[in-house]
Amino acid sequence: MRKEPAKRIDLRSDTVTQPTQKMRVAIGNAEMGDDVLGDDATVQALQQQLATMLGKEDALFVPSGTMSNSIAIRAQTQPGDEIITETNSHIYIYEGGGYAALSGCSVALVKGTHGIMDAENVAKAIRKSKGSLSHFPNGRLVCVENTSNRGGGTCYPQETLDEIAKVAHDNDCNAHMDGARLFNAVISTGVDAARMVRDYDSISICLSKGLGAPVGSVLVGSSELIARAHRWRKMFGGGMRQAGLIAAGGLHAINNHIERLAYDHLRARRLAEAVSVMDGFTVDIDTIETNMVYVKGLIEGQDIVDQLAVHGVDVLTVGQNMIRAVTHLHITDEDIEQAIAAFEKLAG
Repeated sequence: MRKEPAKRIDLRSDTVTQPTQKMRVAIGNAEMGDDVLGDDATVQALQQQLATMLGKEDALFVPSGTMSNSIAIRAQTQPGDEIITETNSHIYIYEGGGYAALSGCSVALVKGTHGIMDAENVAKAIRKSKGSLSHFPNGRLVCVENTSNRGGGTCYPQETLDEIAKVAHDNDCNAHMDGARLFNAVISTGVDAARMVRDYDSISICLSKGLGAPVGSVLVGSSELIARAHRWRKMFGGGMRQAGLIAAGGLHAINNHIERLAYDHLRARRLAEAVSVMDGFTVDIDTIETNMVYVKGLIEGQDIVDQLAVHGVDVLTVGQNMIRAVTHLHITDEDIEQAIAAFEKLAG
C-alpha cells in the first residue's frame, strides 16, 4: 500500500518503501530482548524462519545487505585469497571495496550475459597458488548475485546455479549467493527457495528491498558458518541490542510480501513494453524478468532523470545515457500509466 499522501511516483529503487500499516502494528507489538546477549525472541524467530525456508541450519540478522556479504566473505576466506564474481556484481561495484579492506581478498571478474555468469567461465577464473610457483592467489569463494541488479533484474536458470556451485566445490571453493532480491527470483522462476540455494554455502537475503521491511538483511548457512559469521558481525560493529523492533518488520515481510512481488514484475513489464516502442528510448525486453527496467536514451541519463522529475516521476541514472526504474509495493497500476505518460512527453 502506498504511504499517503503521495506526491511523487518514486521509481528510484525498491529500497524507498515505507512500512505498511500492518507492518507498523507488528513492529509496535514486537517482543524484544538484548540480541547481543542472544535473548531477542523476534530476531531468533526471523533467523529460524528464514533458515527453514532456505533449507539451511542457521541464520544471522545483520543491519544491511552489504554487511551480510562482507561477513560471508570474511567467514569463508583468509587474507590473500581471491573471490570470483561477475563484472557488474553488487559485491564488486557497490560495496566500497569491502572484500579488499575487510577481508584482504583480491577479486577475479567474470564477464556475464545480462549479469549472469556461466560455469565454464567461472571455472576459468578460479586461480590457485599450487602449480603457479606461488604467483597466484587462492580462489576460495565464488559469489553469484540472484537477481542481478546491473543485469536488469535478471534471474539465473537453476541449471546454471547448480553448475556454478559444482564448479566451485570441485575447485575447493565455497559458493555464496548474494540473494538481496532472492524472492524476486523465486517468484519469477517458480523455483522453490530451498531448491534454488540448495548447493550454496551461504546466502544473503535483503529484507528492505522488494520485501518492504525498513532495515536489515539475514545471512543464512550452516551452523558452523553462522557461528564464524557471528564473531565477524561483532568485529564489524553489527551487533544490535533490542533488534526485535526492526526484525519484526522483516518477519511481517517474509510472511506477507513474497507472493505480491508478482505484481511488481507485471508492472515493470508494462512500463518496459510501453517505453520500448517510444522514439528516443531503448529497452532490452529480454532482461525484464523481475521488478527492474533499464532504459537507454539518446540524451544524458541525468537529463532524463531531471526531465522526468518535472513530471513527478523519480528514477536513477546508472550510466551515461542509462536510467533505471524499479517497481515496488507502493507503485500502483495508475502510477505506471502516469510514468508512461511522462516518458511519452520526453519522447514527443
